[in-house]
Amino acid sequence: MDFQAGILQDGSPMESLEKQLICPICLEMFSKPVVILPCQHNLCRKCANDVFQAANPYWQGRSSVISGGRFRCPSCRHEVLLDRHGVYGLQRNLLVENIIDIYKQECSRPLKKGEHPMCKEHEDERINIYCVTCEVPTCSMCKVFGAHKDCEVAPLQTVFQGQKTELNNCISMLVAGNDRIQTIISQLEDSCQSTEENSEAAKRELCARFDALAALLEEKKAELLQRISQEQADKTAFIQSLVCQYKEQLEKSSRLVETAIQAAEETGGAAFLMNAKQLIKTIVEASKGGRLDKIEQGYESMDAFSVSLDHLTEAVHALDFDPAEEDEEYFDGEEEEVEEDVAPEMTVMASSL
Repeated sequence: MDFQAGILQDGSPMESLEKQLICPICLEMFSKPVVILPCQHNLCRKCANDVFQAANPYWQGRSSVISGGRFRCPSCRHEVLLDRHGVYGLQRNLLVENIIDIYKQECSRPLKKGEHPMCKEHEDERINIYCVTCEVPTCSMCKVFGAHKDCEVAPLQTVFQGQKTELNNCISMLVAGNDRIQTIISQLEDSCQSTEENSEAAKRELCARFDALAALLEEKKAELLQRISQEQADKTAFIQSLVCQYKEQLEKSSRLVETAIQAAEETGGAAFLMNAKQLIKTIVEASKGGRLDKIEQGYESMDAFSVSLDHLTEAVHALDFDPAEEDEEYFDGEEEEVEEDVAPEMTVMASSL
């Protein structure tokens, strides 16, 4: 591509250069990588690949069994033959890619301090007046002969000072607004930190209260269990004492029965009568005075030690935080300042227990 011939045409050099850097397929500036065809025309490799794929629909890629393909240059219609690598076998035009980089840098480069812009319509004329009607800076030739001859104009310096002052005021307003926003951000961050700290403190307090409640319940449970154990020991001791008494009476009665049997076996009348009266008297007295204590019906029951926890269960289910009025977060209409919210106190209604 002959860039110099295009650049020397009428018009600004940058505009002429831009026209030479337009891809004939996508009509946009070449996107790298840029490939050069045998006919010396340039294409974006992506655009070249799209044209090649359209002309060779059965070519699947560089690993395809098809050896290559062909397509025509969109600028001169010259037939381009490609091997199995397709458009990836074309040489990259590094010169064009470098020119694109330089062009983009020049277009994005701001005017140097003190560099005066020139009129696009009259290249030799400096921009020295301001068109108030169109609100654009222009040159004197545009006012006399050009597009702004019927417009109201003003000295460039006057408009410059006015708009610069207005811009400075806007900057000050933005800076002040940013300061207020930063203050709000700081307040919100402080509120967030305070919320986290207060939440952790509330959690610790809640855990401490529940731990104390659990300890109280354990203490009460141990007390009640001790009372049951004491009652159990008293009753079993009394029953065991009765068992011992009945065993002792049974042993005495058994010996008396044995003595009575031996006496009954005596055949001699005189010998029998010598002991029979006293033995009978002993047996009668033993039967009259041998009545021991007995346990009442249901003595072994422990129903008196049953505890109802329904009211306690209901109280636990009813546990909640004390209601507290929360201060609403608000923004001041004029100052737009944020007041910190007052965190609600969270206390456990343990008094119902």
